[in-house]
Amino acid sequence: MAIRRDFTVADYLLARLVQLGVHKVFQVPGDYVSGFMNALEKSSDIQPVGEVNEMSAAYAADGYARYTGIGAVSLQYGVGTFSAVNAIAGAYVERNAVVVISASPSAKNRHIIWSEDVLFHHSTGDLDVGRKVFENITVACELLDDSRTAPALIDRALVAAISQRQPIYLEAWKNVWGEPCEEPLGELSAVPAACDQPSLDAAVETSVQRLREAKKPLIMLGIEIARFGLQKQALHLIEASGLSFTTSLEAKTVLDENHPQFIGTYAGTASRLWTQELVDQTDCILAIGVIFTDDYLQLLEKDFGQIILVNTQLARTGLQYYPHVPLPQYLTALTSALGLDKDFPLPLRPREPLSPLLHAASSDTPLGYELFLDTLADFAREQRLWDNSALILGESSALYAASNIMGMPENSFVADAIWGSLGHETGCALGVAMGGQRRPLVVAGDGGFMMMCQSLSTLVRNRLNAVVFVMSNEVYAIEQAFVDINAFKEHGKFAPFDILPSWDYLALAKGFGAKGYKVSTLGELRELLLKLLVIDETVLVQVVIPQKDLAPQIKRLAS
Repeated sequence: MAIRRDFTVADYLLARLVQLGVHKVFQVPGDYVSGFMNALEKSSDIQPVGEVNEMSAAYAADGYARYTGIGAVSLQYGVGTFSAVNAIAGAYVERNAVVVISASPSAKNRHIIWSEDVLFHHSTGDLDVGRKVFENITVACELLDDSRTAPALIDRALVAAISQRQPIYLEAWKNVWGEPCEEPLGELSAVPAACDQPSLDAAVETSVQRLREAKKPLIMLGIEIARFGLQKQALHLIEASGLSFTTSLEAKTVLDENHPQFIGTYAGTASRLWTQELVDQTDCILAIGVIFTDDYLQLLEKDFGQIILVNTQLARTGLQYYPHVPLPQYLTALTSALGLDKDFPLPLRPREPLSPLLHAASSDTPLGYELFLDTLADFAREQRLWDNSALILGESSALYAASNIMGMPENSFVADAIWGSLGHETGCALGVAMGGQRRPLVVAGDGGFMMMCQSLSTLVRNRLNAVVFVMSNEVYAIEQAFVDINAFKEHGKFAPFDILPSWDYLALAKGFGAKGYKVSTLGELRELLLKLLVIDETVLVQVVIPQKDLAPQIKRLAS
């Protein structure tokens, strides 16, 4: 087949991205990657979305991927890509397929480098350094130096991304993005994980036996259920078994929390007391798609031998491991086995009743973490806000307090709870809005917001009706709690390194073109929430809370 002169390597990648459901590419411009950017600008199927900060752009691609399955970010060589390393590492850990697109010195540039000993701009001198850095936080790292081989390398990397739901890195020589190449043939699809049938059968048989013998078994769902599109299969398993289920913090709202078998989100000692009590009492946990972090260390140390864990990395029943047991096949086989077992489904366990709406506190009651989040959650429940919104939390005290909210619908909660990078929530909001078609309701710590505040201007630029609540206590509260919780006592003192500068958030909102509000009491918050129902633009809200207000969830975690 003859190669069209007007169809380039950049066009090839764009065509493949569109096939995979990508319709936005987040970017910060750079001269090396101009060949790709020019092709992107001309595309009618995929739109560039400019950001003002490389890490924000990568966070946005991460947020987009959480709802579409894959996202993309285009960045300048070296100074741009290295600025995004933190965000891509988070996507790698949290199973988000993000395509990092960049370029490096051209063939002509390289001749000059080698013949005249010149150090080109944004280069360390090692022209292989991009691969050396990103191969540690991606599942495929391709250097495209020839337009004839580029299509196959692009396809191989994209297949790895959609198969493993983790990032990839594509770096072309500057000239290659604009060179002609063949057009895509067919479509790409994920490669199923290898399955050993005897191993799968043994894992399922032992799982059924353990669940049957347990007196108080329960199911814990993890984030891989969402990343690999296994919600329906997980729901079938839950209903076939009759077991109560919880989720890890990262996986909160992986299923509708109004399901009668849901017992609340499990976040270790930060959990609702009723949820923690049920998990503590269980004698068998079926953990599906869960990535256990040190937040769950107490559970693992106590109950490791009683946990059945199957995710994309391993399968075990207690201390017995099973090779080549893919998560989707395990879910299907276990559901079928339980459906044929006379001991299942188990009778439903009574649910904890939802707490009544807040009426007791007076309007002039000062806000704290719990009062703010309880008020927001009750208002959202009354107004059905969660149906078309997403609550986005960063690594802050508010994240663990928000884990106690009940009754949220599927896919309405977003958190960077495994990687735990400060500021993720504000950068991520752009991608959530564009990928999930949801109104972002961001609850950020002031420390995290200070790192990514520029993202507010991008939300404004794109006319998004996001709301960013900044929990303003002028300290790194969660950091202080883990360093020395005594600082929160009446006469305690915060470490100097945990004190934040004072910002004028209303002036900041005005400077970025957003609407700005400040609330410090329950009455002010309730009044503002009603206004937000009709405001259709970006809003920044300073939520003033006492410096020594310590969320009880953090107190339990840090004690």
